[in-house]
Amino acid sequence: MTAADTAARRPWALSVFLIVVGVLGWWAAFSLTLDKFALLADPEAALDCNFSPLVQCGKNLDSWQGAVFGFPNPLIGLGGFVAPIAVGVGLLAGARFARWFWIAFNIGVAGALAFVIWLISQSVYVLGTLCPWCMLVWSVTIPLFWVVTFRNAAEGVFGERLRRVGHALMPWIVPITVASYLVVAVLAQLRLDILRAFFG
Repeated sequence: MTAADTAARRPWALSVFLIVVGVLGWWAAFSLTLDKFALLADPEAALDCNFSPLVQCGKNLDSWQGAVFGFPNPLIGLGGFVAPIAVGVGLLAGARFARWFWIAFNIGVAGALAFVIWLISQSVYVLGTLCPWCMLVWSVTIPLFWVVTFRNAAEGVFGERLRRVGHALMPWIVPITVASYLVVAVLAQLRLDILRAFFG
């Protein structure tokens, strides 16, 4: 196989997608980390992400939900979002990862999605806020999960029985992602309507 053939077989779209979502997620985590440092230095600091009592990140960062494991959640993002960037760059360079690697990567992404779902519920229904940088993390983690999961199914990572399912679902990644966004938006809007009803 020639170098041209190898290059043609590289999953360019997947590689670029992983790099882009990884960079966006990392940037959001980095921005939240800087905001946390600002609050530690001055609890009354005016953060750029605080637009209103509803749209802000200060309340999230100061809550216990903002440091579930005893340290600020953004630090998890700083480390975690390096993974899709590294995988994307590796694929662009022609790397081929073993089945166990893709399974481990998928488990990590699924864990990230589960954590994000919990954070969404806490932000919307407990804290009553919409954190801008947090929403960027949500918006990249959701499609990251669908893309990696459907790709792995289509490539036979989960066994031959799910290969057809993966291939069938691949064209539906965008609609499924949009539907996921709509679910979050509807839940947030319902909560906002309730807050307006009680507090005007």
